[in-house]
Formats: sequence, C-alpha cells, structure tokens
Amino acid sequence: MTHIEMLASCLLEGDPDKAWACIEKYSGSSKPDVYHNLMTPAMRHIGHLWESNEITVADEHLATATCDFILSKLSFGSEKKPSAGRAMFLCLDGEQHYLGLKMVDSLFREHGWDTRYFGPSLPLEYAVQTAEAWKPDVIGLSVSMVYHLPQLREYAEAFSRLPEKPAVLLGGRLADLYDLRPYCTGDTVILRDLPETETWIRHHVMGGQQSGTTEPIPSSPVFES
Repeated sequence: MTHIEMLASCLLEGDPDKAWACIEKYSGSSKPDVYHNLMTPAMRHIGHLWESNEITVADEHLATATCDFILSKLSFGSEKKPSAGRAMFLCLDGEQHYLGLKMVDSLFREHGWDTRYFGPSLPLEYAVQTAEAWKPDVIGLSVSMVYHLPQLREYAEAFSRLPEKPAVLLGGRLADLYDLRPYCTGDTVILRDLPETETWIRHHVMGGQQSGTTEPIPSSPVFES
C-alpha cells in the first residue's frame, strides 16, 4: 500500500489521529508538498473509489470532514508575518468541493497574506458585498463541477468591475482538465495546481515585500512552523 493509499484509508476510517500519524511520517517536507503530493492525491483516490461505487456517499463525506480537520490542524499556529496583502477565497454558489481552496488559503497565509476563507457555496451578491467592504487585493475562486461553469463568468465579471481591481484567481479540479478561458474575463488568472499557485504568490507579494521560503513541517506532534 502506498503512502497515499494509507492516508486515504485513515481518512475513510474517520480517524484523525491515524491520519495525523500518517502525515507525520511525511516529515521534512513543506506544507505545499504535503498538500500537493499527499493529501490531494489521497482525496482524489477517495473520489475514484466513490465514482467506482466502492465506497458510499457517507464514506466520502466522513473522509472529507476528517481531511478538513487535518488541514485546520496543519494551519494552526503558523508564525504571523507582516501583511503581504489581502486575499479572500470562495467557492461558486452551489460548489461544495472546498478542500483545495482551503489549502490555497493556507499557502497565502503562510506567505504573510491577511486572508478570509469563505468555504463552499457563497452566493455572488454576498461575495461582492464583502469585497466592496473589505477591499481585497486578491479574490480566489474554485470550481470543480462542469454544471457550475455558466455562472463562473458572472462572478469573474462582477469582480472585475470592483473599483480596487483585485486580481482574480481561478482554480479547482476543472482548471487542470479543461480550457476555462471562455468562462472568464481576460484578466482572470487560471492556476492549475498548488505549485503554480505558490509560484504566483512568490511573484505577487503586495507592498514590495518578498515571500520567505516555505518552512518545512518538523516531525513534532503539532507541526509548528
């Protein structure tokens, strides 16, 4: 059994302690590496099991909830850095696949950004109201289901009309599978995976600051960084 399959099995059991121990064995790697090369493939493996009717919807939901808990634990206690800018992250209305977006929020915070993470299914009117009041430098969107694409342009166009002209980033499972450009505005930045996202972050730190090197995850019980 591969390390990815081992983590997937722990998540399907709904056992955060076993899942945490599995990730600890991946010690010495950076958080982006753990996110991209371990947790994301594990959840995709679980998705494949669901699509193949080898697990139930309840199993998939339990794994997702356990993975969510682990992501929160990984993100907790990161050293506060000078603000590199403001970023808000949300899923389109009706979009429930949010774990990748939560990983992106974690990467931005690790690089010193002040973030607001809204999770799944945020209606456009409330997203716009928040953006008008908080004035983020970046708005990150996630879309993973094809039937949500028609409303993607509506979100992108609404954000492009904001007076502060925030950078609009688009990611999610579909970004690596299809050409999403027809559903975006011309200035929407499409990021296919976490490594591309981290590269974008390093080259677009607000206020002229430079992002620091991503710290490794030590093999301590709390993964402090």
